[in-house]
Amino acid sequence: MIARGAQAEGFHKAASALLRLQGVSLRFGGIHALTDVSLDVPECGVTSVIGPNGAGKTSLLNVISGLYRPAKGAVLFDGADLLAHPAYARSGLAIARTFQNIALFPGLSVMENVKLGAHAKLRTGIFGAALWWGGARREEAVLAETIHRELGGVLDLAAVWDRPVASLPYGVQKRVELARVLVTRPRLLLLDEPVAGMNAAEKLDMVSAIRRCVEHWGVTVLLIDHDMASVMALSQHVVVLNFGRVIAAGTPAEVQRDPGVIEAYLGTEEAVPC
Repeated sequence: MIARGAQAEGFHKAASALLRLQGVSLRFGGIHALTDVSLDVPECGVTSVIGPNGAGKTSLLNVISGLYRPAKGAVLFDGADLLAHPAYARSGLAIARTFQNIALFPGLSVMENVKLGAHAKLRTGIFGAALWWGGARREEAVLAETIHRELGGVLDLAAVWDRPVASLPYGVQKRVELARVLVTRPRLLLLDEPVAGMNAAEKLDMVSAIRRCVEHWGVTVLLIDHDMASVMALSQHVVVLNFGRVIAAGTPAEVQRDPGVIEAYLGTEEAVPC
C-alpha cells in the first residue's frame, strides 16, 4: 500500500468528490431498480448507502463496478467517464470491491489468499511464474514482505498469516477478504455489507479495520449495509435509497433526524440509533 500524504489527514479536508453519479437510472424490463440517482462520494472517507431490502443498493454498486450498465446517466471517477471502461478494466483504475458472500480459498493460508489479490499487478510472465525461479521468486518474496508490513497490523492479521482460512472465525475471514482487495492498492473501495452475519465483537473489529484503512492510506470507501450502529459509527456521509430513488443525504446526524428516512427505513423516532 502507498500512503497518500495529505489525503489521509481527514475526510473533512477533502473538498472534491472522487466518485460522482449524475441522474443514473437502471431498469430490468418494467422494473425500475434505480431512478435518477445522483450522489457524490467525497475523497478520503466513508460514504454509506442505506435503505430497505430492494431499495437498489446492490444495483448501485453493480453499476459502479461495471456489472450493470445504466439506461441513462453518468458515472464519473476522478472526473473521468467510468462507463467508458468495461468491468474487467476498473481494477486497473484503482477500484476494488468485496461482496457479501465470502469467496476465499478455504484450503489456502491467509497469506496465499491475500497474495492472489495482487496477481494482476505482478510483472513476472506465465513461464517464469510456473517455474517459480529468478525474478518470480524475488517478486513474490517482496510481495509477501510488503503484505506483512503494511496489512498485518492495520487489519490485525499478523498472527494468522500461515493458518488455513477454513480454520478461522467468520469475522477474521472477512478481514482476510478485505486484505485481498487492499493489496491491489485501490483509491475507491466498494464494500457490500461488510459486517453482515457478524457478532457484536466482530462488527466492532471490522469497523475499526475500515477506519484504519482510511486513516493510514487515504482510501475512499463506499459501502452498503443494514447494520445502522456500524454505519452511523463509521460514516461521514450517508445516502438513503428507497424504491431506487435518493430520499435523503447528509451526515449521520442529519439522516437520523430526517422524517422521510425514519418513515421509510429507520422506524419510529425512538428506535433511531444514537
